[in-house]
Amino acid sequence: MRTLGRYTWMLVTLIAITLTACEHDVSVHYDVNDVDIEDKSLIKDRSKTNKQFISILYTTLHQKAISSKQLIRTERVIESFGDKALINEVIVSNYMNNGEVILPTNEEMREDIDKFITETYKKFFVRIPTEIEKAFFINYLEANPNVTPEHVYTAFASCDEFQFY
Repeated sequence: MRTLGRYTWMLVTLIAITLTACEHDVSVHYDVNDVDIEDKSLIKDRSKTNKQFISILYTTLHQKAISSKQLIRTERVIESFGDKALINEVIVSNYMNNGEVILPTNEEMREDIDKFITETYKKFFVRIPTEIEKAFFINYLEANPNVTPEHVYTAFASCDEFQFY
């Protein structure tokens, strides 16, 4: 009988310890605001008109407005040509080779590549580059010492993103 009492006492003690040691799960609720993580500046879905493309390109490269006469003449060239992408590249090349383009020097570009990349993105795409874009260009420019600001500006002016706003 004493053994049965001991087991009962041990069982009661074990149940008491178990009940007092258990805690109820606390439900925690955090107020989290929905945040749109998509960068709206990266969505460019409206194509620039020929006039917009010519005007923006000329102003970006020459840092002055294009004359009405030159704008009309260049627009007629675009309209008379079938392949818009090709003629846009020809126009970019023509502007880059006319000697009036205002470019940073190669030394200025190499002195602060990060700043050069950021300023180039702002100038051509009206946005700040993402970290992956910056890393790509830093690595590319450091690995290719023969690349000049003229090459970079030509690439930016010829790319698809520059064709849209």
